[in-house]
Amino acid sequence: MKRILIVVLMLLTALSADAQLKKRVAVSRFENRSGSGYHHLGEGVADMLVTALVKSNKFSPLERQELEKVLAEQKLGESGLVTAETAPKIGKLLGVELLVVGSISEFGQKEKKVSGGISFLSGGIKTKTSRAVVDVRLVNTVTGEIVAAETCEGEESSTGIAVDYEDIDFSNMDSWDDTDIGKATREAVDGVVELIVKNMASIPWAGKVLKVNADGTILIKPGSEGNVKPGMEFEIYRLGEAVKDPDTGLDLGAEEERVAKIKVIEDALKGKAAKAKVVEGSGIQTNDIVREPK
Repeated sequence: MKRILIVVLMLLTALSADAQLKKRVAVSRFENRSGSGYHHLGEGVADMLVTALVKSNKFSPLERQELEKVLAEQKLGESGLVTAETAPKIGKLLGVELLVVGSISEFGQKEKKVSGGISFLSGGIKTKTSRAVVDVRLVNTVTGEIVAAETCEGEESSTGIAVDYEDIDFSNMDSWDDTDIGKATREAVDGVVELIVKNMASIPWAGKVLKVNADGTILIKPGSEGNVKPGMEFEIYRLGEAVKDPDTGLDLGAEEERVAKIKVIEDALKGKAAKAKVVEGSGIQTNDIVREPK
């Protein structure tokens, strides 16, 4: 009986997670500050984080290539992501709630010969300790606020022949995921995922109006990809004029005006969008904000 109850609770937990609206996260290329000089290391670590976020089934990560395309089009460098002025702009363009900006501060392997070991292949048996350390900042794209800044570490030790990292293609996860340094990096990345889960709880979910149809229905994003399903109801808001701090010149955000209430009637565009009908209010426009009812 107890075993059946545990299984039922696990199923209910899984169903609850599946029903939760997925917030969108954008992950920038990690800067390599470890001094290792390995090619494409920053891209590889960022891709590992995106994969981990997808597997968590809690978020809808934006493809890193899409983020970099927008950065190039807007002529914004990587450093621009962490400023209060540019984060809301990027968030508005991409429709994401959180930006993850990171750097790799330590990455490599220390070796020592095992006492009494048998030498072979001119290298001998060695104890290897692989270590990866990443520093991350989580940026709220609505306010530009850095909501968290922490260091996440990973370490993996084994005994055997040393691996030459120069032969690893860090832009291809399959080529290094099962190595000691890959396991150490994954441990650090898992720490970043936990940090995102913890801090995302305080950031409200938001969608966007994509199109107002001639028949009065509207298209919003996301659709089923973000767990938006038929029958769900949302409120539509419109941003007012941006308010700036007269002392610092920083954008403090804008007041929101409630425009309407909608109800989702069907999935659209292969889950990337949803079609909804208006149940209250009028005057909905493209780019209006979609929020959960209060």
